[in-house]
Amino acid sequence: MFRQRITIINISKPVEKNVNRELQWLATSLGLFNLRDKDRSLFRIFIELLKSAKTDRPMSSDELAYRLHLSRGTVIHHVNKLMESGIAIHYRKKYVLRVASLKELVEEMEKDMARACENLKDVAEEIDEKLGV
Repeated sequence: MFRQRITIINISKPVEKNVNRELQWLATSLGLFNLRDKDRSLFRIFIELLKSAKTDRPMSSDELAYRLHLSRGTVIHHVNKLMESGIAIHYRKKYVLRVASLKELVEEMEKDMARACENLKDVAEEIDEKLGV
Protein backbone atom coordinates (compact mmCIF):
# COMPACT_ATOMS: atom_id res chain seq x y z
CA MET A 1 0.00 0.00 0.00
CA PHE A 2 1.37 3.41 -1.01
CA ARG A 3 1.41 5.88 1.86
CA GLN A 4 2.07 9.57 1.67
CA ARG A 5 1.64 12.11 4.42
CA ILE A 6 0.96 15.58 3.08
CA THR A 7 1.01 18.33 5.67
CA ILE A 8 -0.20 21.83 4.89
CA ILE A 9 -0.47 24.38 7.68
CA ASN A 10 -2.45 27.47 6.77
CA ILE A 11 -0.66 30.43 8.34
CA SER A 12 -0.44 34.09 7.36
CA LYS A 13 2.17 34.93 4.76
CA PRO A 14 5.05 37.07 5.96
CA VAL A 15 4.50 40.78 5.36
CA GLU A 16 8.18 41.51 5.01
CA LYS A 17 9.64 40.53 1.62
CA ASN A 18 12.71 38.65 2.79
CA VAL A 19 13.80 35.40 1.16
CA ASN A 20 14.82 33.80 4.48
CA ARG A 21 11.49 34.64 6.13
CA GLU A 22 9.61 33.44 3.07
CA LEU A 23 11.56 30.16 3.01
CA GLN A 24 10.84 29.66 6.70
CA TRP A 25 7.15 30.43 6.11
CA LEU A 26 7.03 27.94 3.22
CA ALA A 27 8.79 25.28 5.28
CA THR A 28 6.49 25.91 8.24
CA SER A 29 3.47 25.70 5.93
CA LEU A 30 4.76 22.33 4.69
CA GLY A 31 5.13 21.09 8.27
CA LEU A 32 8.94 20.99 8.20
CA PHE A 33 9.31 22.46 11.67
CA ASN A 34 8.34 20.82 14.92
CA LEU A 35 9.12 21.36 18.57
CA ARG A 36 11.36 18.28 18.87
CA ASP A 37 13.64 19.42 16.03
CA LYS A 38 15.47 22.03 18.11
CA ASP A 39 18.32 22.65 15.67
CA ARG A 40 15.99 22.74 12.63
CA SER A 41 17.73 19.77 11.05
CA LEU A 42 14.82 18.97 8.76
CA PHE A 43 14.66 22.54 7.45
CA ARG A 44 18.43 22.62 6.96
CA ILE A 45 18.32 19.36 5.00
CA PHE A 46 15.45 20.73 2.90
CA ILE A 47 17.53 23.84 2.09
CA GLU A 48 20.56 21.71 1.12
CA LEU A 49 18.39 19.58 -1.14
CA LEU A 50 16.93 22.76 -2.65
CA LYS A 51 20.45 24.01 -3.40
CA SER A 52 21.41 20.66 -4.89
CA ALA A 53 18.26 20.67 -7.05
CA LYS A 54 19.33 24.01 -8.51
CA THR A 55 22.65 22.48 -9.58
CA ASP A 56 21.05 19.16 -10.60
CA ARG A 57 23.33 17.29 -8.20
CA PRO A 58 21.69 14.74 -5.86
CA MET A 59 23.33 14.28 -2.46
CA SER A 60 24.06 11.20 -0.37
CA SER A 61 23.17 10.99 3.30
CA ASP A 62 26.90 11.12 4.08
CA GLU A 63 27.30 14.36 2.09
CA LEU A 64 24.31 15.92 3.83
CA ALA A 65 25.59 14.84 7.24
CA TYR A 66 29.06 16.26 6.56
CA ARG A 67 27.80 19.59 5.20
CA LEU A 68 25.29 20.12 7.98
CA HIS A 69 27.34 18.67 10.85
CA LEU A 70 24.63 16.13 11.62
CA SER A 71 24.78 12.41 12.22
CA ARG A 72 23.97 10.19 9.27
CA GLY A 73 21.11 8.70 11.31
CA THR A 74 19.57 12.15 11.81
CA VAL A 75 19.86 12.86 8.09
CA ILE A 76 18.26 9.56 7.12
CA HIS A 77 15.44 10.08 9.63
CA HIS A 78 14.61 13.51 8.22
CA VAL A 79 15.12 12.56 4.57
CA ASN A 80 12.66 9.70 5.10
CA LYS A 81 10.14 12.27 6.35
CA LEU A 82 10.75 14.39 3.25
CA MET A 83 10.25 11.35 1.03
CA GLU A 84 7.12 10.28 2.93
CA SER A 85 5.63 13.71 2.29
CA GLY A 86 6.51 13.66 -1.41
CA ILE A 87 9.07 16.46 -1.15
CA ALA A 88 12.22 14.43 -1.81
CA ILE A 89 13.02 11.24 -3.70
CA HIS A 90 15.76 8.60 -3.60
CA TYR A 91 17.68 8.65 -6.87
CA ARG A 92 20.72 6.47 -7.63
CA LYS A 93 21.59 5.99 -3.94
CA LYS A 94 21.30 9.74 -3.36
CA TYR A 95 18.57 12.20 -2.45
CA VAL A 96 17.10 15.09 -4.35
CA LEU A 97 14.01 17.24 -4.23
CA ARG A 98 11.22 15.79 -6.29
CA VAL A 99 11.37 18.77 -8.69
CA ALA A 100 13.82 21.61 -9.27
CA SER A 101 11.71 24.58 -8.18
CA LEU A 102 9.60 25.37 -5.16
CA LYS A 103 6.63 26.37 -7.31
CA GLU A 104 6.74 23.01 -9.11
CA LEU A 105 7.01 21.29 -5.73
CA VAL A 106 3.84 22.95 -4.48
CA GLU A 107 2.08 22.15 -7.77
CA GLU A 108 3.05 18.46 -7.48
CA MET A 109 1.88 18.36 -3.88
CA GLU A 110 -1.38 19.96 -4.97
CA LYS A 111 -1.86 17.16 -7.51
CA ASP A 112 -1.08 14.59 -4.80
CA MET A 113 -3.72 16.13 -2.53
CA ALA A 114 -6.27 16.22 -5.34
CA ARG A 115 -5.69 12.50 -6.03
CA ALA A 116 -6.04 11.73 -2.32
CA CYS A 117 -9.28 13.72 -2.11
CA GLU A 118 -10.68 11.96 -5.19
CA ASN A 119 -9.94 8.58 -3.58
CA LEU A 120 -11.63 9.73 -0.37
CA LYS A 121 -14.71 10.89 -2.29
CA ASP A 122 -14.93 7.61 -4.23
CA VAL A 123 -14.80 5.51 -1.08
CA ALA A 124 -17.17 7.88 0.76
CA GLU A 125 -19.67 7.56 -2.09
CA GLU A 126 -19.42 3.75 -1.99
CA ILE A 127 -19.98 3.75 1.77
CA ASP A 128 -22.94 6.14 1.43
CA GLU A 129 -24.52 3.79 -1.12
CA LYS A 130 -24.01 0.78 1.17
CA LEU A 131 -25.54 2.70 4.07
CA GLY A 132 -28.45 3.89 1.93
CA VAL A 133 -27.57 7.55 2.31
